[in-house]
Amino acid sequence: MGPGYRESGLVFTKLDGAPIHPRRFSDWFEQHTRATSLPTIRLHDMRHSYASAALRAGVPAKVVSARLGHANISITLDTYTHVLPEQDAQAARTVASPILGDEDVPGSSR
Repeated sequence: MGPGYRESGLVFTKLDGAPIHPRRFSDWFEQHTRATSLPTIRLHDMRHSYASAALRAGVPAKVVSARLGHANISITLDTYTHVLPEQDAQAARTVASPILGDEDVPGSSR
């Protein structure tokens, strides 16, 4: 921030506080992924990757929802939980285990 800087309320700006066109972020992202030989995806797809990975890792859906800036948790759950069928199977094993006993629950790791 220099003497010509003007406050804009934006998170990312040029040195003078002027807005950066959103395409610049996508261009930067594409340039860096090409340089590292990573698969080509859109910058926006990183949100989906983060959400799916966080939910799969057990991060509470409310936390994922807040981090993504969703207005409510149902948006997060409706958008991302359909891609996690293994969580359904794990939930069934978790609930069945205390009822049936570990040895009677297929796939139980306890």
